[in-house]
Amino acid sequence: MKALGRHILVEFLNCNADVMNDVTAVENAMVEAAQIAGATVINSTFHHFSPYGVSGVVVIQESHLAIHTWPEYRYAAVDLFTCGDSVDPWVSFEFLKKAFSSSRYSALEMNRGSTHILKKGDAVQVKPNDAENYDPKKGFKINRNVWFTDKDENQALSLRYTGEVLFDERNEFQRVRILDSISYGKMLTIDDMVMCTERDEFHYHEMITHPAMQAFESATGKTAKQVLVIGGGDGGTIREVCKYPGLEKVTMVEIDEAVVRACKLHLPGIAREFSNPKVNLIIGDGIKFVSEAPADSYDLIIVDGSDPAGPAEGLFTKDFYSNCKKALKDNGVLITQGESPMFHSETFVALNKCLKQVFSTQQVHTLLFHATTYPSGMWSLQMAIKGQYNPVTDLKKDSAAKFSKFHQLKYYNEDLHSAAFALPTFVQKMLNA
Repeated sequence: MKALGRHILVEFLNCNADVMNDVTAVENAMVEAAQIAGATVINSTFHHFSPYGVSGVVVIQESHLAIHTWPEYRYAAVDLFTCGDSVDPWVSFEFLKKAFSSSRYSALEMNRGSTHILKKGDAVQVKPNDAENYDPKKGFKINRNVWFTDKDENQALSLRYTGEVLFDERNEFQRVRILDSISYGKMLTIDDMVMCTERDEFHYHEMITHPAMQAFESATGKTAKQVLVIGGGDGGTIREVCKYPGLEKVTMVEIDEAVVRACKLHLPGIAREFSNPKVNLIIGDGIKFVSEAPADSYDLIIVDGSDPAGPAEGLFTKDFYSNCKKALKDNGVLITQGESPMFHSETFVALNKCLKQVFSTQQVHTLLFHATTYPSGMWSLQMAIKGQYNPVTDLKKDSAAKFSKFHQLKYYNEDLHSAAFALPTFVQKMLNA
């Protein structure tokens, strides 16, 4: 029976789970499966869903190839639809079976649009489409549309990227990748969560550094000389700390060497201070390091960790912050990323309460700032002071203004310093409940 198209519905079982959860690997396989069968690829659109799953479609001149994966089940549902006699969808099937390492599968072929019941209308004049991306000599230009999605069960952030993965390494701690996004430049992701992007990283790195440094300097009349950074493997935080000429030493303890290596290779604008002689990089466990640190060692401790999962989970405990307080000198400052009141509201509140138990209610202060590629776009920092001064009322604004202007800071300034501590009413209620 002659038909307009051939449609194969495929189930791939016992697939490679890592491939099933890798949007780039899946997209590349689907595009190549179309091309090897003789199809002309027009564009591809693929999304990765955190923590598991990839969905996507490859549009071909002869119809489409579509997929959705369930990595946790090592399963993929695939839809291969080709029109005409020039493309054999079974060639695509065989290629994908190998690409996904599927040891079990099922496939059902159907003819679509049987010609014995279809007739062309004499009176209908169909105008052919004008292909914007068509070059008569080279054919169609593939428009790759691959998406990275950072989400929980209720909300998500998606960024389109080129499909190119510049760095991809999985170790005992986490999976580290550098992707090349369309609008935000290169971005660091850890376990499918956005850590920083070239376009907006200064929001986070300036705010986790300068409010605390300026508060200490205003209260004590001197620059923080000994600084400890826990985490911060991308190097952005130590880059900001190193802008203070009075700094003597910044010790950075990062548990995952792969993060540092990836950022040195692909994010040199962020990671440029690793060669600074004032920087003491230690690859190790920051939680253990702080627990063993001598008392009264640091003027400033910056906890630049990721979300409370995996190796960063211990950064959100009372024991950890008690050890940080012990390691701080008198009038020292601790600042930590505090999650989002909109995205991780329970963690945001719990961390604030934890710090108030370790320090005191009067010594703990919350800041908000814009983090455009973090879920919800609203992010917080929690500051605790081992002293009696206030980071807002005791700020020397002239000094902060001079500093931000001299270093041409892009986010932090003296007015924003004070404004960041002004919390919306709903946030105040969350923290005072």
